[in-house]
Amino acid sequence: MIDRIASHRRIARPDGPPQGFHQWRSLLFVHWEVQPEVLQALMPERVTVDTFEGKAYVGLVPFTMMGIRPMRWAPPVPGVSAFHETNVRTYVHVDGAPGVWFFSLDAASSIAVRVARRFFHLPYFRAEMELTQEGDAVTYTSKRLWPEPTPATLDLAYTIGDDAGPSEPGSFQHFLVERYFLYSVKRDGTLVRGQVHHSAYPVRRATIARMDESFLAAAGIAHDPTPVSVLYSPGVDVEVFPIGPV
Repeated sequence: MIDRIASHRRIARPDGPPQGFHQWRSLLFVHWEVQPEVLQALMPERVTVDTFEGKAYVGLVPFTMMGIRPMRWAPPVPGVSAFHETNVRTYVHVDGAPGVWFFSLDAASSIAVRVARRFFHLPYFRAEMELTQEGDAVTYTSKRLWPEPTPATLDLAYTIGDDAGPSEPGSFQHFLVERYFLYSVKRDGTLVRGQVHHSAYPVRRATIARMDESFLAAAGIAHDPTPVSVLYSPGVDVEVFPIGPV
């Protein structure tokens, strides 16, 4: 395992044009502590679990994808430009570059799931999802439909709280939310990396009123029922760059 509590500085925007543009909205970052060796056993070769002060974490992140398009000026594509999503993730390093490893990404769009599985080599699943918000009170439900492993469900209610302040490099908050690389493995075993670029997340605290989830169990990850961190962001506009071999 690698502990880089102060290394997660701002990642530079890549040269060249983005491959796409997204709007990520209404993100809730729920994190649990998990033993580093448990997560490391689930990683492929060259991927090393990232830790903060010797501790590793798994996150559950429900949010909404909007405005998905190949170019800023392009119109939204019906059926794939807006949908809810929930991902299960941990934090890793590959050759010293910090990023995210996804155990699952559930989305309420069949087209998006098929495209992401084929071209981005990510473990996407089709799910039935619903988000409602009244003021600072939010409810979010998700039920995985295909492919297996199922069941993977989420029944969540939370309240958005006050401003959590900026995510300063070297802080726990920065470690959890400011990630710009993602890693995955193609069917032939090739390790690939993608990158996104966006402004720093505006972050608020949040309080969970109800949560019943089986996403982590579906990924084979046991955890303490009490999260160690719950944060909310209204969202960011995102540039997405091509994915390729590391």
